[in-house]
Amino acid sequence: MLRALLFDLDGTLLPLNQEEFMRNYFRALVPAVAPFVDKDVAIAQIMACTEKMIHNEEPQWTNEQVFWESFSAVSAAPLAPLKQATDEFYRTRFAHLQSASQRTPQAREVCNLANEKGYVLVLATNPVFPEIAIRHRMAWAGIEDVPFTLVTTMENMHYCKPSPKYFMEIAEKIGVSPEECMMIGNDVQEDGVAGKSGMETFLVTDNLLDRGEPVREFTHQGNLTELLEFVQGIPALTSTQRG
Repeated sequence: MLRALLFDLDGTLLPLNQEEFMRNYFRALVPAVAPFVDKDVAIAQIMACTEKMIHNEEPQWTNEQVFWESFSAVSAAPLAPLKQATDEFYRTRFAHLQSASQRTPQAREVCNLANEKGYVLVLATNPVFPEIAIRHRMAWAGIEDVPFTLVTTMENMHYCKPSPKYFMEIAEKIGVSPEECMMIGNDVQEDGVAGKSGMETFLVTDNLLDRGEPVREFTHQGNLTELLEFVQGIPALTSTQRG
């Protein structure tokens, strides 16, 4: 029985021009950290540490800890003021990157309907950003007040997509078995791997990302309109079923 719906954010609930967003992101971030990091290598260092975070399989390290530990290994920058500078960037400048995104009312409709029907909601965005950045993007999507039981961030998660352990960790955190969860996303590889953990999957095709690597077949697929129709068709959970 389905009890929890896990939603990807970028490209799923939040239509996003990924290339434009990343270009603008680094264009804004690099000057913010330039007093501490060589601007000529800053992007390469950040990307390398992000890759370390994505591939980490050690359960005792949060993604945030992996990132900063990796950064200290590739840069002599003093971490305390660098962290302060990045925190300030996310507080004051990150919100200006909204122009690369578009809001769709269907995102809020889907989430609210699923919540009304008693399903556990998870914002299962790849946790490579701090919570403050994810909260900004939730606001861009118009879902900042949706009562998600869990929003995955670099501070509270120990794995990233496309590791199956990421999805297992979510299931453990929300107290629902993987077989009672459905991952909903637009990335064939990153979201499709949820099927390996036993979850159902729904491929959202509006902003499809597919690197061509073979994956387990999705159990459902369709555009956002069809996702809304799917949620309209699933039964409301009784108080007993909600657990």
